[in-house]
Amino acid sequence: MAIKVLRAAALAAAAVLVLGTGLAVGADTAADDAYAAGAPVPVTAGKAAPAKTVSPVGALFANGSHFCSASVVHSGTGDLVLTAAHCVQDGMAFAPGYHDGVAPLGMWPVTGITVADGWTSAADPDLDFAFLTVHQPGNPASLESLTGANALGVNRGFDHRITLSGYPDTADSPVVCDGTTTRSDTYQMQVACPGFPDGTSGGPWVTGGEVIGVIGGYQLGGDTPDVSYSAYFDDDIAKLYATATG
Repeated sequence: MAIKVLRAAALAAAAVLVLGTGLAVGADTAADDAYAAGAPVPVTAGKAAPAKTVSPVGALFANGSHFCSASVVHSGTGDLVLTAAHCVQDGMAFAPGYHDGVAPLGMWPVTGITVADGWTSAADPDLDFAFLTVHQPGNPASLESLTGANALGVNRGFDHRITLSGYPDTADSPVVCDGTTTRSDTYQMQVACPGFPDGTSGGPWVTGGEVIGVIGGYQLGGDTPDVSYSAYFDDDIAKLYATATG
């Protein structure tokens, strides 16, 4: 699988085609599904960690408005965010824990974008996921050190009890739902959760401290706000993650 990596310098991106290698497998963490809704739960695997008071789930902004959702995913550098590939556009910034019109940690500009070439060339719904690198100028702390993160869950199967969350275009706080996922196609999952309209794309599907999907895929996440879809997280996203963190 070819992978498209967009690195932004002062938010001006240049495209480079690379081939991802290796397999990144999510590790269980101490976080539980409630963390997607902003519960202050430690997330470091195998060791004590301070409780986080800002959710790793947040809103993506461009041109002064939020338009998609995203979440912090664990990485060695602590600066990686996961969303849907169809959310990617120029001039993005991530606001973790955004609620009631307030960005408690401010805006984190996107400085790098990693998407699958199969998405950029053909909008393959089975590859509708993207990793964003973020950095807040003047802040020496990593984003993950402030919010915690969910691990990336790869090849976990199709049937799970998850917490789903995202930001509707017309709301300034996230909607959250607990639902059960099922298989909808060879590489697609679905979940019945009411009230997930436009803007919730990229919102994470979290179970056991791992993110195993994001709203996207079939019909760009679904043509009704009551049923959401996600591309299945298999070796394709594992290779993408290896490239984004390599």
